[in-house]
Amino acid sequence: MRLSDASVVIRPRSSWEAMDLGVLLAREHRMLLMSSWTLVSLPVFALLSLLLWDYPTIALLLFWWLKPAFDRLPLYILSKALFGETPTLKQALRQWPRLLKGQLFASLSWRRLSLSRSFVMPVVQLEGLEGQARQRRLGILQQRNAGAARWLTLIGVHLEMALWIGLMVLFYLFLPQQIELDWDWQQLALTTGGDWLWLEHLTNAFYALILVFWEPIYVACGFSLYLNRRTVLEAWDLELIFRRLRQRLGSVATALLLATGLLLVPPTPRAMAEQPVDSKTVSTQAASQSIKALLEQPPFKNPETLTRYRFGDDKTTDKNKPEGDAKLPAWLQALLDNLNSNSFKHLALGLEVLLWGLLLGAIALVIWRYRDWLRTFVSQRSAHKPKAIKPAPAQLFGLELGTETLPDDIASTAEQLWPTQPREALGLLYRGLLSRLLHDFNLPLKSADTEGQVLERIRQLQQPQLLAFSDDLTQHWQNLAYGHRLPPALVQQQLCSHWRALFGSGAVQ
Repeated sequence: MRLSDASVVIRPRSSWEAMDLGVLLAREHRMLLMSSWTLVSLPVFALLSLLLWDYPTIALLLFWWLKPAFDRLPLYILSKALFGETPTLKQALRQWPRLLKGQLFASLSWRRLSLSRSFVMPVVQLEGLEGQARQRRLGILQQRNAGAARWLTLIGVHLEMALWIGLMVLFYLFLPQQIELDWDWQQLALTTGGDWLWLEHLTNAFYALILVFWEPIYVACGFSLYLNRRTVLEAWDLELIFRRLRQRLGSVATALLLATGLLLVPPTPRAMAEQPVDSKTVSTQAASQSIKALLEQPPFKNPETLTRYRFGDDKTTDKNKPEGDAKLPAWLQALLDNLNSNSFKHLALGLEVLLWGLLLGAIALVIWRYRDWLRTFVSQRSAHKPKAIKPAPAQLFGLELGTETLPDDIASTAEQLWPTQPREALGLLYRGLLSRLLHDFNLPLKSADTEGQVLERIRQLQQPQLLAFSDDLTQHWQNLAYGHRLPPALVQQQLCSHWRALFGSGAVQ
């Protein structure tokens, strides 16, 4: 950054004069600023309107919330144009994605509603500061001009609203008279359907057009306030004056140095050889240490640790004043002495313990007083809303599982069916198993479960005998259902025996 290349006069200004300078900067580069803002913001506005066509208010709110992301492009253009490096529209648009990388989330979250946003934005974007360095820098910058930046934001909000309303009124005035008569404005205002959504999006578009004109001016005014504050802090105007003086006196100073060098008598070579090389370095270090030691002593630093109460500045009274003027009344001096005594410290500690005890007791009393209310509204939902028990499925794998569809003695009925109807016999045993699992063991079986998933749920019961019988029965059922292979006669008898051992001969209860 070369101050001599600045396109404006660098000098301290008042806050309002600095904002006038920002308006002039925006007017000078208005075509570049407005066109770049249009190409960046309006496509985003159109996309939000299309995605949220049924919610035009939310679309406008999101577009308004993204303004800090759009503001970074005008600030970049103004910072370059100030020192004679005005970018083209193409160059500015190429830089915009890179400008979004620095602390964009913070700018769109907890810093979004800051009234001094335009004033502090250059600290992040141009100086690249963050964290504690940014806080220290803002603490210095905001000692002045921060109030003007807040007023700029407040005025800008009202100006946006006034221009927005004015543009909508202008649109209404340009309507032909016949269309105005045909429209029922009362029905338009009270309608709840989506017939008039296009009109809401049209008014949103008016706000987007207002920002094309106003937002670059807002950014330029905040940038000029930032420049004015740096001019005052870093004395840019004085630096420019000294640079001009150096340029004017450059040729004369060269001649004077040459003449002085000719007049001076150089030292002898032996004396130059014996002179220590690092004498200048040693003297500089000694001077630096002496300066630091001096700055650590009064009157530059007066460290003082106070562990008692005192009235006013009783230790640093003026020596020229009469001694009687510096004395305190006797009763006040006695009171201060008592406050600094150990007995008062113990009393203060006792009062602190008493106050904490009163606070905890008050909290306990409130909890006890409103215990019924707390029990009603703070208790878990499960105590008031029991979980609904899902009904057991009536069928699994096409098999009826209702208890009324099964015989009382499943094993005996299966033995009677083996000689003539082996498929029905094996199916009866499998139906009985599933019914027992549903009603006796309360397994959460679903109509979409497979045989393997049923076995996995049985395994969770941790009953080895039931798992072994279920695995054996399921395997034979699958062989018969899908492979049409009957189990041997010995296996048939074992299945019935194992059934009686597990469930007995009774029906499902």
